[in-house]
Amino acid sequence: MFGIGGGELILIILVVLMLFGSDKIPEIARTLGKLFRQLKNATDDLKSEIQKSANENGIDSTGLTGGIAEEIQKVKQGLTEAVNPLSQPGTEQIVEEVEKAKEDIEQITGPIKRQF
Repeated sequence: MFGIGGGELILIILVVLMLFGSDKIPEIARTLGKLFRQLKNATDDLKSEIQKSANENGIDSTGLTGGIAEEIQKVKQGLTEAVNPLSQPGTEQIVEEVEKAKEDIEQITGPIKRQF
């Protein structure tokens, strides 16, 4: 959680308890909850106003991002093929040879164990 360990989290909770006391913490949590709810409602209202304005002016917002999603998918596929060339069609024979070599090595030396 945000790169905070268990000990650090306990220390933060202790400091908050010492600063505000146990009777003020629920009140602070309620206030923060209300603040976040108001912020979420404001952003939702802003999004709906932008969408409504775009629709009134004839702007298709789905058309703006449709091409981007397709391009992202193409880039993902290209990266996958570049990083893992054995996933391409026609490489089954290579994969079979690698598996056979692994089996041969395991028969000679025993199971292969990775050391970290």
